Amino acid sequence: MRKILFSILIVAAGMFLSCQKTYESGKTVASKPANGWWATVTLNGADIGAGTFFMDTYNTSANDDSLWIDDLGNFWQFKCKTKIDYSKLTFSVANSANEYYPITVNISNGKILPKAGTSKAGNKTDSIYMEANFSDDPGNTYVITGTARTGFIEDDY
Repeated sequence: MRKILFSILIVAAGMFLSCQKTYESGKTVASKPANGWWATVTLNGADIGAGTFFMDTYNTSANDDSLWIDDLGNFWQFKCKTKIDYSKLTFSVANSANEYYPITVNISNGKILPKAGTSKAGNKTDSIYMEANFSDDPGNTYVITGTARTGFIEDDY
């Protein structure tokens, strides 16, 4: 009887363990474009006085062809999903819902350029570029550019 009970426990444990999904930490489709960015904004080529602010790009929970762009409330208070081509590191979206307040956001000509940026302290890092317009400010297209956060204290603003 003990052998039968032991065998049933072994089979049950094997079935339980075989159903477990294994996840690799940090393995998302957005691992290359996901980052924190030190960004600035211009309108018609002129600095708008927003200074250098921090923003994020990160994967969606669906881990698909979308990417979140989030200014963390530091510029326009916008957080929207955009479609991204991971092979070209380009992104754009029309009329994406803003998660902070009820407007829509258009992102065009978005791109991430690997090792094309220089941090505050002179370190090589990725660069980001996008053009954004907001439904509560029609007709104005803001150019947002920046460099990826390196993690070095001397590069933080």
